[in-house]
Amino acid sequence: MEKTAAHANHNSDLLASMPKVSSIVEVGCSTGALAKAYQSQTPGAHYVGIEVDKSYGKEARQWCSSVLIGDVEELLFSPARQEDLRAQLYVFGDSLEHLRDPWSVLARVHQLLEPKGMICACIPNAQHWSLQARLSIGDWTYEDSGLLDRTHLRWFTRSTIERMFTDAKFVIQSVQPRIFPHPAAEKITKQIMAMAKVLGTDPVVAARDAQPLQYVIRAQKGQ
Repeated sequence: MEKTAAHANHNSDLLASMPKVSSIVEVGCSTGALAKAYQSQTPGAHYVGIEVDKSYGKEARQWCSSVLIGDVEELLFSPARQEDLRAQLYVFGDSLEHLRDPWSVLARVHQLLEPKGMICACIPNAQHWSLQARLSIGDWTYEDSGLLDRTHLRWFTRSTIERMFTDAKFVIQSVQPRIFPHPAAEKITKQIMAMAKVLGTDPVVAARDAQPLQYVIRAQKGQ
């Protein structure tokens, strides 16, 4: 997973989705903003951060119980790290889209979670109206942050997010859209609805799923 910009502020919607547990692993903990916020609400929790960037990980250590520096897709499968990575809760705050194989990572997390363990994640929405508009005019220009962050390797919509979690044997408890109003959204959404009609799909669903910038998912380990 490549380095991305550090965030000084935590994702409040992701934090609100996280249950109070005694052991957490956060994948892509950056400088520890989410860990700091969680620990203020649940003091004493054993909070393990995983971070690919050493400088970010060094900062995160002041808020995490421990920080593992390295590629999560290697660490999760390392026999030497198995005890460190067992937990009641796994958190992916805008990190699954940076992984080469997020499907295998979720399947592995399912094995490492305690019985009835939880997973909370925030994932960008590739169906967002702004991306559909840009793609329609051939403007798919990668940027330093946002939906077209140049370090994103994978792209998901609401339906493919849900499928990814259910395929990894998780039971989805909630899918919360994160919507940020924009003056151009209404006009473009009307065109998205028209396109859905032409394609023979539900225009209302197409419009609804084009609004969220991200989704916050909460799921429980299934059988």
